[in-house]
Amino acid sequence: MKLFPAAAAALALAASTSAFAADPLLDVLLDFETVTGYTPIAEFYNGGTDGAGATGTNYGVSFGGSAFGLVNDGLGNGPNGEYFTNAPSPVGVLTFVDSGAATLNAAAGFAYGISFAYSSSAAVTDAVQVWSGLNGTGTLLATIDLSANAQADGCSSSDICHFDSITTTFGGVAHSVTFGNAANAAAFDNLHIGAVPEPTTIVMMVLGVAGLAAARRRA
Repeated sequence: MKLFPAAAAALALAASTSAFAADPLLDVLLDFETVTGYTPIAEFYNGGTDGAGATGTNYGVSFGGSAFGLVNDGLGNGPNGEYFTNAPSPVGVLTFVDSGAATLNAAAGFAYGISFAYSSSAAVTDAVQVWSGLNGTGTLLATIDLSANAQADGCSSSDICHFDSITTTFGGVAHSVTFGNAANAAAFDNLHIGAVPEPTTIVMMVLGVAGLAAARRRA
């Protein structure tokens, strides 16, 4: 029972982290199932259209010009012409065709964390970076490396046939994510921004803050 006040305090602390942003996005999941293949995603998730004129749900999220949807069309190297197999959402994935404009922007901002599934043909350092400003500007809030896992565990049903999941939390409010170092190397699926921490994480946050306060009193 003593944990409930702590959890409430942690939620208040987390909320105060994003107080300077108006209504930051929470729990936005992009699965790329209905984007057009081989076309810029562009404003598909921002009340506009992708490069082919298709519209999606307006989440307030836009992508730079090198962010493309990748959809199997029978021309890949898999036995049935697949480019990728075993993706968490099987129809479409996100990829970046160039290091320039390899950006996700969220004008309202998002807090707490980011998670995604990925498959990469090479190990990539600083592949995904979370920023406080739009277009990869401001303060770097988090950075994520990728391993070369595209055919891990001996899978061979396509060039991209193994996906791993990553979750990273951060403080402050983010407004953009850059993927430039992963261009032409990785595919992404089930991209989740603004993930609220699990209750266990909330409790640990409170215990950490309480420990710091106690240490300062003793000093």
